[in-house]
Amino acid sequence: MTSLALWREDLSVITLSDPQDPLPAWRKLGWPAEGGRHLSGGFATRADRARWAAKLDRAVTDSDRSVLLIASGLSCFAVSWWAKLSPANYASQVAGALLFAPGEAREEWRARFAAPRIAMPFSSLVIDEALGDKDAELQRIAADWGSGLVRTRERQSAAGGSWRQAQRLFRRFTAAVVERDVERDRALRGLSPGH
Repeated sequence: MTSLALWREDLSVITLSDPQDPLPAWRKLGWPAEGGRHLSGGFATRADRARWAAKLDRAVTDSDRSVLLIASGLSCFAVSWWAKLSPANYASQVAGALLFAPGEAREEWRARFAAPRIAMPFSSLVIDEALGDKDAELQRIAADWGSGLVRTRERQSAAGGSWRQAQRLFRRFTAAVVERDVERDRALRGLSPGH
């Protein structure tokens, strides 16, 4: 997994949403409705899912920069499915993913994106509301995807956010993960912090 903490260039933002979802969850942060590329897939049939995956393959491979995927609801499960089953050279172009409100996706639709319970091949962050009855489910989803988990309180932000905010959020998260992993490695080798 590549660390965004070492990256300096801007990322190409690809947003993904479920056509059944009129307001993607990232809009609550005041971010734009769509990224540089936007995919909204029909997920009813295998053919729909295959077309959606081919569109995502194309969007990722056509990008001239590393990609940050931003998904909402059911499209979070679609991203996980795509990431785990796509050729490594496609997924390697993805720097990471911000996965908003996967707990909102209907259970019967989630099964359409069943994939091995392995971590996605890039960093990812699940962002969802802090609801007590949903917490165990969100922890399981994040663990299945190898994602970090951020719990939020729903609030509508003023318009005017930018995808730069999303990139900064993701870079901060990734830097914290890298720092934690380095410190854990040092501890396992018996080294004191900072040496």
